[in-house]
Amino acid sequence: MTDMDEFRAAVAAWAAGGPGGPARDLAARLPVRTAVLLEGRSDVAAVEALAARRGRDLAAEGVCVLSMDGATNAARHARLLGPPGLGLRLTGLCDEAERDHYAQGLARAGADPDAFFVCVADLEDELIRALGVPRVEELVEAQGEGRALRTFLHQPAQRDRGPRQRMRRFLGTTSGRKIRYGRVLVEGLGTAPVPAPLDGLLNSLPAGP
Repeated sequence: MTDMDEFRAAVAAWAAGGPGGPARDLAARLPVRTAVLLEGRSDVAAVEALAARRGRDLAAEGVCVLSMDGATNAARHARLLGPPGLGLRLTGLCDEAERDHYAQGLARAGADPDAFFVCVADLEDELIRALGVPRVEELVEAQGEGRALRTFLHQPAQRDRGPRQRMRRFLGTTSGRKIRYGRVLVEGLGTAPVPAPLDGLLNSLPAGP
């Protein structure tokens, strides 16, 4: 476990009602300057994969990318990590449906309520649109899940969904799959444009210690 992993674990324990001392000590020692608030671990995987593609070490730059396990936890994390707590700069990425949780949570903590980036549906949908469904199918095949995808697509419940909606649904059907494909889809972008919310988020993080 890296120091940044320890900090993330300490923040999770603090947000769950534990003591804040461990997180405060680690934040000062690392030091952490910015917290990127994300809804889930698949978003973390995607952000970290894009940073790696661009040769950035976010942990070394004092940037903590963390999952809040749901947008409804934005206010609590903003209070602990923002101006009332550790005083970190806050930013993040969320789905359009969860925009209010982020805006209100950051505002109540005295942080910039607009300091986050919004996906139309969710980050997986943004990546599927950027790649195109045929390219995503190639990536799924390369991961050894082509047969599972074909079986899924032939289910009666999928017949009335469009190709992109079916692919989104497939990525969320098995525990851990969304997390793995958060990385796989970003690494598979190649020369395709990076989805604007993800690109904007990374560009908003100042490089350097």
